[in-house]
Amino acid sequence: MPEQDVTVGQLLLAEYESVKSEQRARIGFRDNLLYVTLAVVAAVIAATAQAKQPSMLLALPPVCLVLGWTYLVNDEKISAIGLYVRDDLGPKLAELAAQGSRFATFGWEAYHRSDTRRRSRKTIQTVIDLTAFCAVPLAALVVFWVNGDATRLLVALSVLEALAVAGLASQVVRYATAG
Repeated sequence: MPEQDVTVGQLLLAEYESVKSEQRARIGFRDNLLYVTLAVVAAVIAATAQAKQPSMLLALPPVCLVLGWTYLVNDEKISAIGLYVRDDLGPKLAELAAQGSRFATFGWEAYHRSDTRRRSRKTIQTVIDLTAFCAVPLAALVVFWVNGDATRLLVALSVLEALAVAGLASQVVRYATAG
């Protein structure tokens, strides 16, 4: 069997397939994190109501922080892959394919970003992210503070949780306004 040389174009296309596969996997994982968060919130609220123990609500902030941060990191990587395809991989392939012409590769990577409703969708998604990962745990903390018969240690823990959730909220907003 004769050896075949691998061209630069074939390598770039293989890389494209690889990064797009990673992007698809990350999108599925990221989107499922919202459903997991909703399920966990419902379970903690139900258990808290059944046990009549407001201190159980202190479980929500760390869970929402972990899920929210994981969501945010995946979302950033999804965007980074799109940027890489648009700004690095696409131009390299275009140069190989057209040798100096203005041939555009992977047009969808840029085209979908020019939609006139993109900004409103990003704003709505940011509100959803802030609600799921930040407002819900902060509401749980407020309920704990109002109804809790808490020790100083639990109150101190709840304040630390509130600060951590506020930090996550600032990161959600920062990432949303960066792209």
